[in-house]
Amino acid sequence: MNRFVLILVMCCSGLPQAARAQPDESWIPLRETADPLLQAGLENVVNGNAAWRRLAERRRLSVGVVDLGRHDTGTRFARINGNQMMYAASLPKIAILLTAYVAMEDGSLEETEALHQDLTDMIRVSDNAAATRVLDAVGMTKIEQVMRHPQYGFYDEARGGGLWVGKRYAATGPRRGDPLLNISHGATVTQVCRFYYQLAEGHLINAERSAQMLENLSNPAIHHKFVAAIERRAPLARIFRKSGTWRNSHADSVLVQGPDWRNYILVALVESPDGEAILRELLPAVEEILRPSS
Repeated sequence: MNRFVLILVMCCSGLPQAARAQPDESWIPLRETADPLLQAGLENVVNGNAAWRRLAERRRLSVGVVDLGRHDTGTRFARINGNQMMYAASLPKIAILLTAYVAMEDGSLEETEALHQDLTDMIRVSDNAAATRVLDAVGMTKIEQVMRHPQYGFYDEARGGGLWVGKRYAATGPRRGDPLLNISHGATVTQVCRFYYQLAEGHLINAERSAQMLENLSNPAIHHKFVAAIERRAPLARIFRKSGTWRNSHADSVLVQGPDWRNYILVALVESPDGEAILRELLPAVEEILRPSS
């Protein structure tokens, strides 16, 4: 059964809202699925392009890919500069998204239609005003607590940092950079891959909340970077996505499902004036190493 379908089935089965997702016996943490063949393929993709190779060597390009597998394969993970913290612009709004659902679940944030609309707008159209309203409602301290919580571990100084939101998406307000590199809106590709991996498996908070977050991430309204590439190659694919752009900092992250063999996560962070073009070209190149051989 498709993992996303499984999540929806579980949501309709009366699962208690307060129940946390409990990994089944087959659950394997993402870092334990590192695959040498996929790693070699990803390195060939990046090193085969001189400009990409130079950016990666200077730690200005980070890429993570997760092949979620088909019935005959397991999950496979590969990354380049996976633990390199980089400025990620609006991509870390996924940290606000998760924190809001954690706060709804623990009762510290009232669940309203207006809140859900803000969450959708914050993700699909990357609305900064909506993101700031939600951030103000939960607070930066709560976001940090959730990101550092052992249940999630999306910011871990021992592993290069990760998802960090230390400033409102507005001109005013305090700024609190992350402890490692003093970045206000940061990420590592490994932690973003982990976020999507656990979401796809229904393991963020519980299956119902995971499905709600996937709905927020679905139907992206900004058609550039990875989305432009996948819509051209596979217009029937389901895309769950959050991106970010600020000056020369470009970030994108997608969970792609179907048609046929597509079932993967791709995350990239790049610091380059050519970042938009790099991300558009990167997705097709990565798909070629994911495509099953004939």
